[in-house]
Amino acid sequence: MISALPDRTMLDREAAQVVLIVDDVPDNLSVLHDALDESGYLVLVAINGESALQRAVQALPDIVLLDAVMPGMDGFEVARKLKAHPATAHIPIIFMTGLTETEHVVAAFQAGGVDYVTKPIRAQEVLARMTVHLRSARQAVQGTQARNALDAFGHATMAVHVDETVGPARAVWQTPLARDLMQAYFGVPPGQIADAVLDWLRSETLLAAQGREPRTMTVELEARQLVLALQQRTGDDDLLIVMREVSDAAVVQALVQALRLTLREAEVLYWVAKGKTNRDIGDILGASHATVKKHLERVYVKLGVETRTAAAAIAMGRLRQLNVGIAD
Repeated sequence: MISALPDRTMLDREAAQVVLIVDDVPDNLSVLHDALDESGYLVLVAINGESALQRAVQALPDIVLLDAVMPGMDGFEVARKLKAHPATAHIPIIFMTGLTETEHVVAAFQAGGVDYVTKPIRAQEVLARMTVHLRSARQAVQGTQARNALDAFGHATMAVHVDETVGPARAVWQTPLARDLMQAYFGVPPGQIADAVLDWLRSETLLAAQGREPRTMTVELEARQLVLALQQRTGDDDLLIVMREVSDAAVVQALVQALRLTLREAEVLYWVAKGKTNRDIGDILGASHATVKKHLERVYVKLGVETRTAAAAIAMGRLRQLNVGIAD
């Protein structure tokens, strides 16, 4: 009987990294459990595929040691399900297997494994391989956190691998906002690249090879626009795309964040930057001319200016720094 597993928040993540061992043979579990426990890891166990999935989602271990051959749901299927689940997709999986034929090794990597060890298990070898993959996983998480931070400012990022001599183009990684924007504007599932984006990328790659200036791609969706820009190649030689959505709401939020304005002050400044009079702005926002004037006066104080022209110039300059444009 497997005891109830504590929630991830109840595990002392600072004191030890968490390892989930999945094996249907109790002797294998016992030997490996003791070795990892002595090395300072917090060890969780599962004896079948179903309990492994449940424990992985509940505890979010730092790494999974997974037996390839088990009755019922085998390790390959467990790995595929872990990689398909957003909460567990990042967790490195090391397969434990007595199957060393090429097709089984290939199947392990295709299912999402990062490494494999052969049985009989040698604890020191497992520990050495775990150290390498845990370090890589930490670096990947840190990189993801840095990329995802751009989402807070409306700048979605995505790395695309385009080498059609070895296979179709694919998204190597994409931030949550990038995934949502690709689905909203192009209707493609996560990880896939719309044909229109691929055509644009091929064109931009040719221009870059000729030393010419890159061009953005703009896609419209109702009252919104999505602007894609090719930034650079990553360290892995993938193409890095930055996307930003241009709309009244997006620009106003950018002004709120960048200039520390209230939402209504940012709305007033936005329409001032678009050349609207106070009366026009009042009609747009459903406010009186006097109310708009009061908001604008507070904007002047916060920006340290005295005229609407100066306020508009500061707004436009800051938006350019943030690579946010005002839609026509």
